[in-house]
Amino acid sequence: MDVRLRKVLTSVLSDGFLILYFLFALFPIVWMVLVSLKSTNELFTTQFIFTPTLDNYQAILFGDARAAAGVIAKQEFPRNFMNSFIVSSGAVVVSLLVGVPAAYSLARYDFKGKENLAFTFLSFRFAPELVVIIPLSLIYRQLGLYDTYFGIIWVYQLVTLPLLIWVLRSYFEDISPDIEQAAMIDGYPWYRIFLQVLLPLVRPGLAAAALLAFVFAWNNFIFPLVLGASHVQTVTVSALGYISSAQAFFNRMAAAAVISSFPQILLALSIQRYLIRGLSFGAVKG
Repeated sequence: MDVRLRKVLTSVLSDGFLILYFLFALFPIVWMVLVSLKSTNELFTTQFIFTPTLDNYQAILFGDARAAAGVIAKQEFPRNFMNSFIVSSGAVVVSLLVGVPAAYSLARYDFKGKENLAFTFLSFRFAPELVVIIPLSLIYRQLGLYDTYFGIIWVYQLVTLPLLIWVLRSYFEDISPDIEQAAMIDGYPWYRIFLQVLLPLVRPGLAAAALLAFVFAWNNFIFPLVLGASHVQTVTVSALGYISSAQAFFNRMAAAAVISSFPQILLALSIQRYLIRGLSFGAVKG
């Protein structure tokens, strides 16, 4: 076989394999969208050809008309969606305010127990949430933090803060200290060096870390389930309301999941130019 023909066949086979793998990986999302467009009568069928309907989206956003009761059953999904956005955004903001200086300190200064402290932060991310959820529930009820925005934002730091510190630490370590020394020689105070010199250099890392922190906070289930109630209920917890002992409305649950994925997708697209560089920069040392 000719060498050129062999290269063409190899390229075609590899591209075909990548396309098949892409379709395989994307199929759960496609199926979720299809289920969200199915009526209740067609819910438990596996046919790809059906009559699509937007009734599920209308039901979770604007309410479900119940002819038997003669009333409109109000849905709490819009409120829960806003709750998720508030607590996830608040958790990311708090993590940035605390984690950026902490990551810089771990990257620049040498002090006793630095690595132990860094590993302690990382262990918060590794620890199973079920291990700490019971004592946290008791403490929250005693302090009045149960079912409050501040309480959920505060506990989300166990999810977002360790991730942000460890991601940004590598970025600060890749910046040469000579840049800071040159700025100090030019007369810049330390806070201007940090704000006007270092932060712009780690902007891709900030974008990547903030996006990952937002995704982990948005998708968290255990903390809002146990530490929240009707006042601060998130979309991950409210999705359980579509499953009852009488019937499971998987189509409405799928519609809620589709709508819930929009903030993460829009956020990723808006910072795409920083995200690609941010996920790769600092990955290779030396």
